[in-house]
Amino acid sequence: MTPATALAAGLATTLAADKKSAEVTDWGGRIGWLVGLALFVALVYWLMREGWKWRGTLQSDLPALPGAPQETGPAKLKLSGRYHGSTTAGQWLDRIVAHGLGTRSRVELTLTDAGLEVERPGARDFFVPAAALRGARLDKGIAGKVLTEGGLLVVTWALGDKEIDSGFRSDRAAEHTEWVDTLNHMINDTEGAR
Repeated sequence: MTPATALAAGLATTLAADKKSAEVTDWGGRIGWLVGLALFVALVYWLMREGWKWRGTLQSDLPALPGAPQETGPAKLKLSGRYHGSTTAGQWLDRIVAHGLGTRSRVELTLTDAGLEVERPGARDFFVPAAALRGARLDKGIAGKVLTEGGLLVVTWALGDKEIDSGFRSDRAAEHTEWVDTLNHMINDTEGAR
């Protein structure tokens, strides 16, 4: 070993022996910060929950969701996927939370001559009569969910005097185009019959 190497090794040993970590003595301060952070997170969560409930109160003028009739006829189309929520028609950020329409869930859609049946496990099911359907399109987003262009099936329908956009995403995105074509054709036929 050369004298320079021996000197460097000796210095490293001396420095390593002298290095000691600082002792943690202020446990009270650290615990206080953690409790404060937990309280802040709880406050933010509570405010978000209250905002959700307030939005539901503001939308309480919406009529109750229609249930499916006893006999809907044979299914034209079926879709399994996700329900991403509903908004005021044409305003993709104005989420509707009344009657459980703001709750995301799995969905089974069934289109019949009677209308659109929306079955949501873990959330409230609803039915859109054929006369209430206004249109369908492919879009890229709805309140709280943005996908690739055309990744979302948006169905516009009427609930009382309010038009609503509901967003769905199929497990097989190739089905979306068929749904848009069939729904729009069905709506045009219904309007022509009036």
